Order: sequence, then C-alpha cells, then structure tokens
Amino acid sequence: MTTAEQFLGSPRLARAQATPPRAATAPSGLWATGLLAAAAWVALGLLTLLWPNKEVGFSDWAFTREFGVATLVVAALLLAISVLGARAGRVAQVLRPAGQWLVALAVVLALWETFTAKLGVLPSPFFAPPQSLIDVVHEDWQRLGLSTAYSLRLLANGFVLGALIGFGTGVAVGWSRIAGYWVHPLLRFLGPVPASALLPLAFFFAPSSYSAAVFLVGLATFFPVAVLTWSGVASVGKSYYDVARTLGASERFLVLRVAIPAALPQVFVGLFMGLGASFSVLITAEMMGVKAGLGWYLQWAQGWAAYANMYAALFVMAVLCSGLITLLFKVRDRVLSWQKGTVKW
Repeated sequence: MTTAEQFLGSPRLARAQATPPRAATAPSGLWATGLLAAAAWVALGLLTLLWPNKEVGFSDWAFTREFGVATLVVAALLLAISVLGARAGRVAQVLRPAGQWLVALAVVLALWETFTAKLGVLPSPFFAPPQSLIDVVHEDWQRLGLSTAYSLRLLANGFVLGALIGFGTGVAVGWSRIAGYWVHPLLRFLGPVPASALLPLAFFFAPSSYSAAVFLVGLATFFPVAVLTWSGVASVGKSYYDVARTLGASERFLVLRVAIPAALPQVFVGLFMGLGASFSVLITAEMMGVKAGLGWYLQWAQGWAAYANMYAALFVMAVLCSGLITLLFKVRDRVLSWQKGTVKW
C-alpha cells in the first residue's frame, strides 16, 4: 500500500475529524403536548362512538365501533407516556418531537369522520370515513398485500438497475474526457425526456410488460443519479488529486478513494431524486400495462367504484414511499458517517 493509500484511506483520519455527537437527553417531567394529544384522541373516540352515523343507501359503516375503541386505546397510551415522562424511556424520546403532529392527526381524523360518516356532507361512495380503511384491510388484505409485494419487486429491480448504471455513467463522464465527449450530449438531449413519455415504445419493443416497466423505472432513476454523480466527481477539488499524486497514488486509487468518496453526498441526492421519479413511473407503468401492483390495484378499484379500496391503496403508496425514503436516509447516514458534520441535509 502506498503512502497516499495509507493516509487518504485511513478511517482514523475521518474519525478524528468527525465531530462527536451530543449525548441524547432523556425527556423528563410531564409532557404537556402529550396530554393535549391524548385529549384530542379521546374526543375523536367519543365522537366516533357516541354520534350515530348518517345512513345513506346502506345500513351503516362497518368497523365504526372498532375504530372508536382503537382511538381511545391510543389516547390511553399517550396519557400514560405523558405522565411517566422520563420513565417511559425510548418511546417518549421518539414520540415527543411528533407531539404536535399527533394532535393534528386526531383533529384531521375527527373532521374526516364528521364530514363523511356523521353528516354525510361528502357524498358516498366517493368519500369514505376512516373506518372504511379497516374494512378494506379486513376484507381485501390478501389482494392489497400481494399488489404491494409486486410493486416492491418491480421498484427494487428497476431502481437498483438504474442506480448502478447511472452511477457508473456519472463516474465515467466526470472522470474521463472521452466519455464526457460522447455521453454528455446524450444526457443533455435524452435525459430531460420523461420516462413515462416512452411508455408506448417500451411496451412495444420489450419482450414483456414487466421488463418494459423495469426499463422505465430504471430510466427514471438513471438520469438524476448519472447527472449528480457526474457533477460530484467533476467538482472535486484539484488539490486533493495533487496531494494524492504527490504521495504516489495510482489512477485507480484516485477514482475509487478520492473522486467517488468526495462525490457521495451528491450521489445520494441523485438517489433520492431517482427514487421519487421511479415511484411515479412505477405507478403509471402498472396502470398502463402491468397486471399486478399498486397501480393496477388503484385502477381496479376505480373501475369497480370501490373508492374505499382506492383510498387504502393511496395510503399504502404514501407509507411505502415514505418508508423507502427513510430507509435511504439511514443508508446515507451509515455510508457517510465519516463525513458527519459536513452533510447538512
């Protein structure tokens, strides 16, 4: 190993430059916002249980009682956590920052319940109350779960493929003048074209609708990852390369241990952008040609006027996308732990 590899590749230097994290302080005392949230959830439960539903074309909304009891259970848990304070441990540390959101969620659910099940202001079946989501999970959980699994498989295949090719292309364009000469114009010309605009061509040339959908999801991921990786590699300061060459670094070492690590923050920006774009293309592709997945389920629910199922699918989409973004943040924090204190987002 050369002197440059020992110096620039040493994890001790990165750990020495990293700012030590502050010790997490345990919450103490009575949690006032938690008490307010508990009161809001109690009000929601009483509203659900004591105010009769307005009958519109059918007997009643199913699972109204179960929904009301569930809200009271949530209220009891929030009350216990608020009173226990520091004795609630890690649960209190996680929930305290979200205290105001817990209050807002109860208020939104109460308004939703009032304008749908109680007053019928929002016409049925186009608008369903919150307990209808419980009904969908109870009656159609197998189809909804299978559709979620199909969407995850399609998204994983397309996103990973597009991210790998985009990363390799970005490194090549940012490092090599020859690759930049030939690939850069193609990125500028074809990159801004929305992947969903290529749906007809993809489904015509691809051997199957699934492979066409994988191609479109990968294409939506490829462009932001390639452009931001290229920008990150190209923006590495020349002084880093000069120091490494002075210490005897090889060309391969410059790419793998200098250019790519320095570009990783922008690479993750591209991954976040690619994840959002790929999820949008995923739903569109499933609605157009794929015979399974959340996009297909959404179209199926609309066709049968099963609007409660449609809202359940939209809720699952939101949770799935938010969960994947949170997971990507965890990966980013783990991979860039040696840059702690310099990454501000």
